[in-house]
Amino acid sequence: MPELSVLDGATIAFDLDGTLVDSAPDLVGTLNLILTQEGLPLLPFDTARSFIGHGARRMLEQGFAAQGLTPTAEQMDGLFARFLAHYEQHSTDLTRPFPGVAEALAELKARGARLTVCTNKITPLSRPILEALDLAPYFDAIVGADLSPARKPDPRHLATAVELAGGRLDRTIMVGDAAPDAGCAKACGAPLVLVSFGYTDIPVTELGADILIDHYDQLIEACETLLTACEPRTTGL
Repeated sequence: MPELSVLDGATIAFDLDGTLVDSAPDLVGTLNLILTQEGLPLLPFDTARSFIGHGARRMLEQGFAAQGLTPTAEQMDGLFARFLAHYEQHSTDLTRPFPGVAEALAELKARGARLTVCTNKITPLSRPILEALDLAPYFDAIVGADLSPARKPDPRHLATAVELAGGRLDRTIMVGDAAPDAGCAKACGAPLVLVSFGYTDIPVTELGADILIDHYDQLIEACETLLTACEPRTTGL
Protein backbone atom coordinates (compact mmCIF):
# COMPACT_ATOMS: atom_id res chain seq x y z
CA MET A 1 0.00 0.00 0.00
CA PRO A 2 1.46 3.42 -0.94
CA GLU A 3 2.45 5.62 1.96
CA LEU A 4 -0.06 8.38 2.73
CA SER A 5 1.10 11.94 2.21
CA VAL A 6 1.11 14.31 5.18
CA LEU A 7 -0.94 16.54 2.88
CA ASP A 8 -3.78 14.02 2.75
CA GLY A 9 -6.80 15.64 4.43
CA ALA A 10 -5.00 18.93 5.10
CA THR A 11 -6.46 22.23 3.91
CA ILE A 12 -4.34 24.81 2.13
CA ALA A 13 -5.97 28.25 2.05
CA PHE A 14 -4.79 30.81 -0.48
CA ASP A 15 -5.13 34.54 -0.79
CA LEU A 16 -5.85 35.59 -4.38
CA ASP A 17 -4.35 38.94 -5.44
CA GLY A 18 -0.58 38.95 -5.11
CA THR A 19 -0.54 35.30 -4.04
CA LEU A 20 -2.15 33.15 -6.72
CA VAL A 21 -2.44 35.76 -9.45
CA ASP A 22 -0.62 38.89 -10.52
CA SER A 23 -3.71 41.05 -10.82
CA ALA A 24 -2.06 44.42 -10.21
CA PRO A 25 -2.05 45.55 -13.87
CA ASP A 26 -5.84 45.28 -14.18
CA LEU A 27 -6.59 46.62 -10.69
CA VAL A 28 -4.23 49.57 -10.99
CA GLY A 29 -5.47 50.25 -14.50
CA THR A 30 -9.06 50.42 -13.26
CA LEU A 31 -8.13 52.65 -10.33
CA ASN A 32 -6.24 55.06 -12.58
CA LEU A 33 -9.14 55.14 -15.05
CA ILE A 34 -11.49 56.30 -12.29
CA LEU A 35 -8.97 58.89 -11.11
CA THR A 36 -8.53 60.31 -14.61
CA GLN A 37 -12.30 60.44 -15.08
CA GLU A 38 -12.36 62.61 -11.96
CA GLY A 39 -9.70 64.92 -13.41
CA LEU A 40 -6.94 63.59 -11.16
CA PRO A 41 -3.40 62.52 -12.12
CA LEU A 42 -2.43 58.91 -12.53
CA LEU A 43 -0.83 57.18 -9.55
CA PRO A 44 2.55 55.51 -10.06
CA PHE A 45 2.12 51.78 -10.56
CA ASP A 46 4.17 50.78 -7.51
CA THR A 47 2.24 53.19 -5.28
CA ALA A 48 -1.16 51.92 -6.37
CA ARG A 49 0.03 48.31 -6.28
CA SER A 50 0.64 48.57 -2.54
CA PHE A 51 -3.05 49.40 -1.99
CA ILE A 52 -4.14 45.92 -3.10
CA GLY A 53 -5.14 43.39 -0.46
CA HIS A 54 -7.95 44.95 1.56
CA GLY A 55 -10.64 44.76 -1.11
CA ALA A 56 -11.42 46.90 -4.15
CA ARG A 57 -13.36 49.58 -2.26
CA ARG A 58 -10.51 50.11 0.17
CA MET A 59 -8.11 50.32 -2.75
CA LEU A 60 -10.27 53.02 -4.30
CA GLU A 61 -10.41 54.93 -1.01
CA GLN A 62 -6.63 54.78 -0.71
CA GLY A 63 -6.26 55.97 -4.28
CA PHE A 64 -8.24 59.12 -3.53
CA ALA A 65 -6.47 59.57 -0.19
CA ALA A 66 -3.15 59.54 -2.04
CA GLN A 67 -4.48 62.56 -3.96
CA GLY A 68 -5.40 64.28 -0.70
CA LEU A 69 -9.11 63.62 -1.14
CA THR A 70 -11.72 61.89 1.02
CA PRO A 71 -14.97 61.36 -0.90
CA THR A 72 -18.18 61.14 1.10
CA ALA A 73 -19.78 57.73 1.57
CA GLU A 74 -22.37 58.60 -1.07
CA GLN A 75 -19.71 59.74 -3.52
CA MET A 76 -17.69 56.60 -2.83
CA ASP A 77 -20.71 54.42 -3.58
CA GLY A 78 -20.91 55.92 -7.04
CA LEU A 79 -17.18 55.72 -7.65
CA PHE A 80 -17.09 52.13 -6.49
CA ALA A 81 -19.98 51.16 -8.76
CA ARG A 82 -18.04 52.59 -11.71
CA PHE A 83 -14.89 50.80 -10.59
CA LEU A 84 -16.71 47.47 -10.44
CA ALA A 85 -18.48 47.98 -13.77
CA HIS A 86 -15.16 48.47 -15.54
CA TYR A 87 -13.15 45.91 -13.61
CA GLU A 88 -15.70 43.13 -14.10
CA GLN A 89 -15.17 43.48 -17.86
CA HIS A 90 -11.36 43.74 -17.69
CA SER A 91 -10.28 41.64 -14.71
CA THR A 92 -8.28 39.20 -16.83
CA ASP A 93 -6.96 41.50 -19.57
CA LEU A 94 -3.46 41.31 -18.08
CA THR A 95 -3.94 39.24 -14.92
CA ARG A 96 -2.05 35.93 -14.94
CA PRO A 97 -1.17 33.21 -12.41
CA PHE A 98 2.26 33.52 -10.88
CA PRO A 99 4.79 31.02 -12.27
CA GLY A 100 4.26 27.50 -10.99
CA VAL A 101 0.80 28.07 -9.49
CA ALA A 102 -1.12 25.54 -11.58
CA GLU A 103 1.54 22.87 -11.11
CA ALA A 104 1.60 23.37 -7.34
CA LEU A 105 -2.19 23.25 -7.05
CA ALA A 106 -2.33 20.08 -9.12
CA GLU A 107 0.29 18.43 -6.92
CA LEU A 108 -1.47 19.44 -3.71
CA LYS A 109 -4.74 17.95 -4.97
CA ALA A 110 -2.97 14.80 -6.12
CA ARG A 111 -1.62 14.35 -2.60
CA GLY A 112 -5.07 14.64 -1.05
CA ALA A 113 -5.17 18.25 0.14
CA ARG A 114 -8.31 20.36 0.18
CA LEU A 115 -7.83 23.80 -1.36
CA THR A 116 -9.73 26.98 -0.60
CA VAL A 117 -9.43 30.63 -1.57
CA CYS A 118 -9.71 33.14 1.26
CA THR A 119 -9.67 36.62 -0.29
CA ASN A 120 -10.83 40.10 0.65
CA LYS A 121 -11.94 40.51 -2.96
CA ILE A 122 -15.64 39.73 -3.22
CA THR A 123 -16.52 36.30 -4.57
CA PRO A 124 -18.33 37.55 -7.73
CA LEU A 125 -15.05 39.20 -8.79
CA SER A 126 -12.80 36.36 -7.64
CA ARG A 127 -14.47 33.34 -9.20
CA PRO A 128 -14.52 34.64 -12.81
CA ILE A 129 -10.77 35.32 -12.63
CA LEU A 130 -10.04 31.81 -11.40
CA GLU A 131 -12.37 30.34 -14.02
CA ALA A 132 -10.84 32.37 -16.85
CA LEU A 133 -7.34 31.27 -15.81
CA ASP A 134 -8.40 27.59 -15.48
CA LEU A 135 -7.62 27.54 -11.75
CA ALA A 136 -11.16 27.25 -10.35
CA PRO A 137 -11.40 23.43 -10.70
CA TYR A 138 -8.59 22.97 -8.18
CA PHE A 139 -10.55 24.62 -5.37
CA ASP A 140 -13.10 23.08 -3.03
CA ALA A 141 -14.32 26.57 -2.06
CA ILE A 142 -13.80 30.18 -3.13
CA VAL A 143 -14.65 32.53 -0.28
CA GLY A 144 -14.54 36.27 -0.75
CA ALA A 145 -15.30 38.83 1.93
CA ASP A 146 -19.01 38.73 1.00
CA LEU A 147 -19.30 35.07 2.09
CA SER A 148 -17.61 35.59 5.47
CA PRO A 149 -18.83 37.23 8.70
CA ALA A 150 -15.77 39.52 8.46
CA ARG A 151 -12.83 40.02 6.16
CA LYS A 152 -9.18 39.21 6.83
CA PRO A 153 -7.38 39.71 9.18
CA ASP A 154 -10.45 38.60 11.16
CA PRO A 155 -9.96 34.87 11.86
CA ARG A 156 -13.59 34.12 10.99
CA HIS A 157 -12.78 34.63 7.32
CA LEU A 158 -10.24 31.80 7.29
CA ALA A 159 -12.45 29.63 9.50
CA THR A 160 -15.35 30.08 7.06
CA ALA A 161 -13.17 29.33 4.03
CA VAL A 162 -11.92 26.12 5.62
CA GLU A 163 -15.39 25.04 6.71
CA LEU A 164 -16.87 25.59 3.25
CA ALA A 165 -14.05 23.51 1.77
CA GLY A 166 -14.89 20.68 4.14
CA GLY A 167 -11.59 20.96 5.97
CA ARG A 168 -10.37 21.27 9.54
CA LEU A 169 -8.87 24.45 10.92
CA ASP A 170 -6.36 22.52 13.02
CA ARG A 171 -4.88 21.05 9.81
CA THR A 172 -4.86 24.24 7.74
CA ILE A 173 -2.02 26.29 6.27
CA MET A 174 -2.55 29.87 5.10
CA VAL A 175 -0.66 30.98 1.98
CA GLY A 176 -0.59 34.73 1.37
CA ASP A 177 1.45 37.80 0.66
CA ALA A 178 0.47 40.59 3.04
CA ALA A 179 -0.58 41.71 6.53
CA PRO A 180 -4.26 40.64 6.28
CA ASP A 181 -3.15 37.07 5.52
CA ALA A 182 -0.56 37.06 8.30
CA GLY A 183 -2.99 38.49 10.85
CA CYS A 184 -5.71 36.03 9.91
CA ALA A 185 -3.40 33.01 10.13
CA LYS A 186 -1.96 34.06 13.48
CA ALA A 187 -5.42 34.70 14.94
CA CYS A 188 -6.44 31.18 13.91
CA GLY A 189 -3.20 29.58 15.07
CA ALA A 190 -2.57 28.37 11.52
CA PRO A 191 0.92 27.96 10.04
CA LEU A 192 1.74 30.73 7.58
CA VAL A 193 3.51 30.59 4.23
CA LEU A 194 4.13 33.95 2.59
CA VAL A 195 5.30 34.62 -0.96
CA SER A 196 8.06 37.14 -1.54
CA PHE A 197 6.61 38.51 -4.80
CA GLY A 198 3.19 39.78 -3.66
CA TYR A 199 1.63 43.11 -2.78
CA THR A 200 2.44 44.51 0.64
CA ASP A 201 3.21 47.95 2.03
CA ILE A 202 5.00 46.26 4.96
CA PRO A 203 8.19 44.34 4.10
CA VAL A 204 7.17 40.71 3.82
CA THR A 205 10.12 39.71 6.01
CA GLU A 206 8.48 41.60 8.88
CA LEU A 207 5.14 39.76 8.72
CA GLY A 208 6.16 36.69 10.69
CA ALA A 209 5.90 33.93 8.10
CA ASP A 210 6.73 30.42 9.25
CA ILE A 211 8.19 29.92 5.79
CA LEU A 212 8.83 32.50 3.06
CA ILE A 213 8.92 31.21 -0.52
CA ASP A 214 10.23 32.84 -3.68
CA HIS A 215 8.56 30.49 -6.18
CA TYR A 216 5.70 28.02 -6.18
CA ASP A 217 8.09 25.14 -6.75
CA GLN A 218 8.93 25.57 -3.04
CA LEU A 219 5.35 25.33 -1.80
CA ILE A 220 4.88 21.57 -1.51
CA GLU A 221 7.99 21.12 0.62
CA ALA A 222 7.00 24.11 2.77
CA CYS A 223 3.53 22.67 3.44
CA GLU A 224 4.92 19.24 4.22
CA THR A 225 7.43 20.74 6.65
CA LEU A 226 4.77 22.73 8.50
CA LEU A 227 2.23 19.93 8.64
CA THR A 228 4.84 17.51 9.95
CA ALA A 229 5.76 19.97 12.68
CA CYS A 230 2.17 20.80 13.62
CA GLU A 231 1.00 20.18 17.16
CA PRO A 232 -2.66 20.44 18.23
CA ARG A 233 -3.49 24.15 18.42
CA THR A 234 -6.07 26.20 20.31
CA THR A 235 -7.66 28.73 17.98
CA GLY A 236 -9.92 30.55 20.41
CA LEU A 237 -12.75 30.47 17.87
